[in-house]
Amino acid sequence: MFIKPRSGLAFNQGVEAFQGTIDSDYRGEVKVLLTTSDTEQHIAVKKGDRIAQALILPIEQVSFEEVDELEDKDRGEGGFGSTGA
Repeated sequence: MFIKPRSGLAFNQGVEAFQGTIDSDYRGEVKVLLTTSDTEQHIAVKKGDRIAQALILPIEQVSFEEVDELEDKDRGEGGFGSTGA
C-alpha cells in the first residue's frame, strides 16, 4: 500500500502527507506523517478527517531462474531509444 497526500489539503491549507510504502505483510496500525511549510501554523486533525489516501496494488509472487547467459534478442546491447520506437 502506498500512502499518498490529498491535493486539496495541500492546496487549501499548505499541509501535505508524507508519502510512504506499507509492506504487504505489515498488520499494525498505519500512521500518517503530516508536514507544513509554515512552521508557525498549528494543525488540528480530528477523527474522521481525510488527511491522506492509500493506493493498493497487487503484488506478483514470482520466482527467478538463474542462468549462465541470456539468449540474444533483436535489440542486442542497445540502450535507451535503440528499439526504433
